[in-house]
Order: sequence, then C-alpha cells, then structure tokens
Amino acid sequence: MNLLVDMGNSRLKWAVADAAGQLLAKGAVANGQLADAALRQCWQGLGPFRRIGIACVSAGPLLALVQAVAAALWPDAPCVQIRSQRQAFGVSNAYQEPEKLGVDRWLALIAAHRHYPAAACVVDCGTAITVDLLEANGEHRGGYISPGLMLMKQALAQGTNALPFSAAAYSGQPGQSTEAAIYGGTLLAARGLIEHVLATRAAPSQLLLTGGDAAIIAEHLPIPAVIDPDLVLRGLAIALAAWE
Repeated sequence: MNLLVDMGNSRLKWAVADAAGQLLAKGAVANGQLADAALRQCWQGLGPFRRIGIACVSAGPLLALVQAVAAALWPDAPCVQIRSQRQAFGVSNAYQEPEKLGVDRWLALIAAHRHYPAAACVVDCGTAITVDLLEANGEHRGGYISPGLMLMKQALAQGTNALPFSAAAYSGQPGQSTEAAIYGGTLLAARGLIEHVLATRAAPSQLLLTGGDAAIIAEHLPIPAVIDPDLVLRGLAIALAAWE
C-alpha cells in the first residue's frame, strides 16, 4: 500500500491506495489546522506503506511538517515528491516550461486520461479555478486560471468599502441582498468561464469537475458534468506506481 498526500492551497487531502491504485481510507485537513498532532491523529494505525507520494503546489513549512511526520511514523517508506513533466503516462504537457504547470493540474490530467479516455475539459474548482483542455490522444492544449468562488468573495470584501464577505449559500438567482448578489455573481463568473471554454472547442469534450466547489458549480451548469472529487489523488496513485 501507498499513502497519497495532495497538499493544496486550502486543504491537505490524503488517501491510502492499494497495489492497483484503488483508493481506500481517505481524509482531509484544513491547512490552518495542520500540526504534528493533527496529522498523527489522522494517520494513526495506518500503514505500513511502501512509499508516500506527495503532490505539493508550494514548498514551505507545511511540506516539511508532512515529511517529518511521515518519516517518524513510517521510517522505511521513502517520501516521493511528484513533479510535472513534459510527457508521462500518455499525457503531453502543453507548457513551454513543463515543470511550471501546477502538479495538481498535471495529476488531474493524468487521471483524466487514464480513467476517462476521451477529449476532456478538466476543471478544478478549488481556491483557484483551473480549466485544462485534454485531447483523447493525451495532448494537453493548455488552460485557464481564475479565482475560485471564495477567493472572488474575499477580493470584493477586501478591495471595497461597502461589500461584505459572506460564506452563506443562496439560490444563484438575481440577488435581493448584497450577499446574495455576490454569491450569484461569483457563480456566474465560474459558469461563464466553463461554458465559454467548452463552446470554443472544435469537438465535443466531456466535462470533468474536481475540487471543493465542484458540486455547487455543477449544480448551476446547464451542461452535464462528471464530478470526481479524487481526481488529483487518483493521478498521484498512477504517478507513484511508476516508482515501484
């Protein structure tokens, strides 16, 4: 078995994968709550592991913490930090500097190509909303990045004097309060991005959504979508298997 760790901008997601790459136990911890004791509590009783695969969008103290806790709990399991590549697992990276493609986006593309073998629009609805275009042959066409729903709301609250921040949910219809209007506006911004990208594709593409806001964005899309909350972790399982 392997331990998979996806360190995002807001949360750490983890899963245990068997030899076939199937995800077994899994969980998540908000970055603000990450500490030695919290990780030990999450991972107590797990293992032993052959390897620990880490996908981290930014290095820093949290990465060092994860590596230290993993080394203490499973000293015989090497930590492998996965990085974006020019080509691997049937996917070719469109970036001129392939290592600069976020590893979470790279792993989502790998998982999409393996588990959903057709042309795809892969959308990660997290702190940032990333949209990546993938052909059926594994060719990555590039993508788009915009603020996520929460980040848009925070930007309005911080950049204006009168617009409040609210995490409450509303219908998405024309707002009859400032909070509802902001909620609807941020949703429409995300929806418009996704619809525009799909509309400009030369051929139909399946729509794959992942990330914390995937379900709420899918609910307001007029287009059918597949929601796979574990897309990045499933890509990490594929990448880590190459180290066997």
